[in-house]
Amino acid sequence: MKRLTTIITAVIFSTFLAFFIPLKTNVQAADNTPVVTLGASLTSSQRQGTLDTLTAPLNGSNYQTINIDGSDLVKYLNPSGDNFTENSGVWSSAMIQKTSSGSGINVHILSYNGKNNITTITSNQYKNAALTAGIQDADIYVTSAVPIDGSGALAGVYAAYSKDGNKLNQSQINAAQNEMGTLSSITKENKDKNGYSDAQLNNAVAGAKADMAKQGQNISNSQIRDIVNNQININHLGNTINNNQKQQIINMLIQIKNSGALKNKNFAQQADKLTDQIQAGAKNIFSKLNTPETRNWFQKLMDSITSWFRSLFGGMVVSI
Repeated sequence: MKRLTTIITAVIFSTFLAFFIPLKTNVQAADNTPVVTLGASLTSSQRQGTLDTLTAPLNGSNYQTINIDGSDLVKYLNPSGDNFTENSGVWSSAMIQKTSSGSGINVHILSYNGKNNITTITSNQYKNAALTAGIQDADIYVTSAVPIDGSGALAGVYAAYSKDGNKLNQSQINAAQNEMGTLSSITKENKDKNGYSDAQLNNAVAGAKADMAKQGQNISNSQIRDIVNNQININHLGNTINNNQKQQIINMLIQIKNSGALKNKNFAQQADKLTDQIQAGAKNIFSKLNTPETRNWFQKLMDSITSWFRSLFGGMVVSI
């Protein structure tokens, strides 16, 4: 009887604890909590202004914060050839928010006090770099309290994405950094040239990635070259991208292949989604390209082949 009383008492006590003492839980939903990365060089007022800027899209929802300093630049960016030190300053900051499966990567560069202080990297360059690095299905917001190229923000994005156990492959990060430098350089060289835009270049690169992924990890370098030639013509860049720039793009994509990025089963889908987003964000450019007067090079080639077969077979309709 005494033993039964002891058992009943223990059960009642355990029930009491369950109702009145909060338990520490590892809530899976926390993985979707947005992460704000703040440059360690920000002053207290800049830090608050940066937080206000980055979290405005959340409309009061919860978020986490992490600080990004020189050691993060060394960890994530130096392996690709940068020369940061642990004392390097970081002002650019970011927020990354996971989105639904298949939604793709979207990047927003936010003005700080009415001014865009990210001087070098464009939103489309961020998108392509994030895709190459292995990031999927995310909204990324970037800002800076002072004029800066934006490389610190990328280190923050990599660190934030890794925070919840989404380990990124350093080889892919290296390829992403090289890609961003290459695309930024090409855009700078072609700035203000008639018939050129950063959106066209990044759309061509995203399209090339999708084409590569569909052929698989064993795609040859010559096949990559053919894909680049096709994408350059599809995006009407044949008159602006010179041979040296084209070779840079080919080398960049070969590095992406060698990084293992194509092994991800979702890479092609994410790349296709990226082209949709780039085109949607630059409708004024792509609507002019997708007209009967400016049909892409590949379609013109198909038309000429079809016409040749028709003449060869006496007007018979031939489908290719």
